[in-house]
Amino acid sequence: MNTWFKKSFVWSAGLALILSGCGAKSDHTATNAPQAEPNQAQTTDSGKKLKVVTTFYPMYEFTKQVAGDHADVTVLVPAGAEPHDWEPSAKDMAQVKDADVFVYNGIVEGWAEQALSSASNDKRVVVEASKGLNLMEGTAEEEEGEAHAEEGHSHDHVLDPHVWLDPVLAQKEVESIKAGLISADPANKADYEKNSNAYIAKLKELDTEFKTALKDVKRKDFITQHAAFGYLAKQYGLTQVPIAGLSPEQEPTPDKLAGIIKFAKGNNVKTIFFETLVDPKVAETVATEIGAKTDVLNPLEGLTDEDKQKNLDYLGVMKNNMEALKKALNE
Repeated sequence: MNTWFKKSFVWSAGLALILSGCGAKSDHTATNAPQAEPNQAQTTDSGKKLKVVTTFYPMYEFTKQVAGDHADVTVLVPAGAEPHDWEPSAKDMAQVKDADVFVYNGIVEGWAEQALSSASNDKRVVVEASKGLNLMEGTAEEEEGEAHAEEGHSHDHVLDPHVWLDPVLAQKEVESIKAGLISADPANKADYEKNSNAYIAKLKELDTEFKTALKDVKRKDFITQHAAFGYLAKQYGLTQVPIAGLSPEQEPTPDKLAGIIKFAKGNNVKTIFFETLVDPKVAETVATEIGAKTDVLNPLEGLTDEDKQKNLDYLGVMKNNMEALKKALNE
């Protein structure tokens, strides 16, 4: 995430040259979801599919489920890439500029607001899916690590962006995406509402499964490589004990690592969770020190090749997370 802020000035200058030949206009879009100009409803011609650009996998999956056959939905962050530090190319920015609808989570995409401003489009609907949700603050370590990155922003603390990992909050993000699609394409409102309701029903079922699976577990705390599961833990009465903060590349201080090892030994923790897309060496270090095993708890920031080969999607990965938690919390 930090690299974006360090490079943003240079990147923006180059981007301005690239887009100068594209007839860029002053953009009135903002981060509110959805946001559009008064005549936004006429974005597309009759029968023409919406061009919807999403940032990373959960936003893509939620949007695709709601849009159905009425939109061509693309995702910017490629499979296998870690979205916290990803940066858009000139080709990506051209997609952002041409989009009828742009969907992002918020916070995790440190580049998004500047990109929207640089690749202006006064007809584009912008959906910040986490807008209006009650966001949690990050850990003290993460706040210190990101202090310079957040300089100039209106809030004093780093906020946790990982709302998509809570099936209940995911429903609210789907609702925001539905509203954005309807704003861009009111002619197909009924289909967007139907698709949204169908997917939300699946998310409600997922929520029920989590409640049932985790209700009577023997322990309530779990150790994970980075602080991605705070919302999920809060929703189901658990306690996340992160080795590092909100950024998956952040490494713990020696004192923090010693504290985690002490906690794990004192509480007889037998599983240390790591995640896909990130080097598991920190989790493995803790596990080796205490004689525990490691297992995957997937933050769903992107699908791996293995996930794709298994035809896994958001719901499938979340159910795998549920089973992994249930097993570890009953050891």
